[in-house]
Amino acid sequence: MEADTIDWNDVWKEQRRQHHETNRNSADASFWDAKDAARRFYRMAQENNGERIEKTIRGLPLTPQSRVLDVGAGPGALAIPIARQVRHVTAVEPSKGMVSVLEENIEQEGIVNIDVVQNRWEDVSVAEDLSPPYDIVFASYSLDVPDLRGAVMKLEEASSRYVSLYWFAGETSWDAMSRELWPLLHGCSFVPSPKCDILYNVLYSMGIYPNIEVFPFRHINRFADLAEAVGHFAPRYFAETTGQKEILRQYLSSHARSDGDTIIVPGHSTRVKIWWEKADSPA
Repeated sequence: MEADTIDWNDVWKEQRRQHHETNRNSADASFWDAKDAARRFYRMAQENNGERIEKTIRGLPLTPQSRVLDVGAGPGALAIPIARQVRHVTAVEPSKGMVSVLEENIEQEGIVNIDVVQNRWEDVSVAEDLSPPYDIVFASYSLDVPDLRGAVMKLEEASSRYVSLYWFAGETSWDAMSRELWPLLHGCSFVPSPKCDILYNVLYSMGIYPNIEVFPFRHINRFADLAEAVGHFAPRYFAETTGQKEILRQYLSSHARSDGDTIIVPGHSTRVKIWWEKADSPA
C-alpha cells in the first residue's frame, strides 16, 4: 500500500479495537470508577509525577488571564495547580471515581475557578457542554478514543490558540507486563494501544504539523505489601479467579522489590509531547 493511500485514522481505529478486544476476557468494568483506585492513582501521581507535573505546567503558555481546557483531567493532578495560575479551567473526565476525587480535591484546596464536566471526550458537545473558546487545550495521556481525527477536530474547535497532547512512544512497562501475562491469564496474545507514530500521521493527514518533544519517564507503584499490589493490578489485568490472581501474585513477586516497610513495582516508558498553535489563531 502506498503511503499516501493509508488512512491513518483507520489504522488507529483498528489497533485500538484489537487492543480493547484483548481486554474483554472478563466482564466489562471501569477500573477508575472505584474511588479507592482513583485515590491511589492521585497519591501515586503526587509521589511519581511531581517533577513531570511542574515541567508540564512550565511547558504551557499560561497567563493569569488564560482559560484552559483539560481533557481527561483525572483527579486533578494538573487541573488544580494550573487553576492557581489562570483565570479559568474546565476539567473533562468520564470516570465517576476520578470525578469524585477531583471534586474532593477542589474543595480541600479551596479552588473556585474549575468547572467539572463528567463525560467522555467523544460524547462532549463543545458548544453545549463547554464554555469555549479556550486559550489552551490539552490532553495528558487521555486520548484513548475510537475516532482520533474527530477527537482532534473537537480539540481544535474548543481552542482559540494552543493544543497540546501527551502520549506514548514504543513499548511501555505496562505493555511488557501485559505481553508476558496475557497468555498466562487469558490464553491469548496482548495487543498494545496505538502509539504516537499513528497519532502523528493522523495529525499530518489533517494538515497539522506539530512540534514534538520525546522524553523518558520512570515511575514506581508503591504498596504496603504484595496483597495490596495484587488487589491494585488484578482489575487492570482482568485477573478474577483464584488461579489468575495466583499467577499475578507470582509475577509481581518476581518483579517487586522491598523499599523499607513497603514494596515497589517499578515502571518506565518513553513519552512524547506533541503541540501546535492553530493556524487561524490571533497574532
